[in-house]
Amino acid sequence: MRIPWRVLRIPSVALCGCMAAAGAQPPNDLSGRPTFVVGEIKPGDDLKIVAYGDMRFTNTENTSDTNPRVRKYLVDRIAQEKPNALFVSGDLPFRGANQADWNIYRQETSPWDEAKLRVYPTIGNHELVPLESPGLKNYFAQFPWLGERRWYSVQIGSVYLIVLDSNSGKSQDAFDPGMPQRLWLESQLAHLPAEVNFLFFLTHMPLVNDIQSEVITDLPSPTAVVLRHYLEDQSQRTHAKFIVVSGHIHNYERFELNGVSYIVSGGGGAKPYPVYARNPGDLYRDPGYPNFNYLVFEVHGKQADATMFRVADPKAATLSTEVKERFTLTAK
Repeated sequence: MRIPWRVLRIPSVALCGCMAAAGAQPPNDLSGRPTFVVGEIKPGDDLKIVAYGDMRFTNTENTSDTNPRVRKYLVDRIAQEKPNALFVSGDLPFRGANQADWNIYRQETSPWDEAKLRVYPTIGNHELVPLESPGLKNYFAQFPWLGERRWYSVQIGSVYLIVLDSNSGKSQDAFDPGMPQRLWLESQLAHLPAEVNFLFFLTHMPLVNDIQSEVITDLPSPTAVVLRHYLEDQSQRTHAKFIVVSGHIHNYERFELNGVSYIVSGGGGAKPYPVYARNPGDLYRDPGYPNFNYLVFEVHGKQADATMFRVADPKAATLSTEVKERFTLTAK
């Protein structure tokens, strides 16, 4: 099993100043401490973070549900970026219950291992296809360092990542007050380290999206709206800049609401979805299609410079990327 460079090193003293256990915090720990700490990256260090999702790794003969050529090209491009961390917003396999799809994932992402990338995933709906139980078994077998956690947190210097499960088939009210995931999230936000400037949330299902998805697929879901309202309220009470990165919609969208940045980057190779009707609030206005893409965040102190790279022409003899958007986020 190939995981050595994806397993986090837990130092004897956590960066928040609290003593860390010999291993990561237990799944339902409500101490507010980070589940994992990347000890070799210190607060104030410059960081490069890549975020994207929706690859659907599966047999390369399947060219209708995913674009194998683009999918592999983006994997290679991200390996060349050599980010300090890679945030993956779900739907890595096409069918999570199918071990063969995870075998393809391991084969095609070998450049990430060679580049020694830290890969932090969240659960997408395709991780649970066609059945949740074997899908989760395969997911946790691929990422055993998660300890079967469906949600977890990571401190990476002055960046903090909170990974949430927005795809639990048994917990549609997962973010309602009193629910286990909500209680854990509340404890995390109540104890956010003072040195954290940027707080990333990683979900598969979007919390904000264009009107087209609202009409056709009833997105965002009621539970996503509950989470969105909670995060916007907490953003006003917290010193860090909140950034939510989601997938599921195989395109690119970006919103800024009540101090929270919402980004949909679902262009990792899955069958692209056109966006015919963008909301006025969508800050990305380019009509080009399809949007196979990934995001790079260059974090310097209290400034995060973001760049969206898109595959210029998926049908070209030689694939290349083009910059389609740049924006800057600033911590408080």
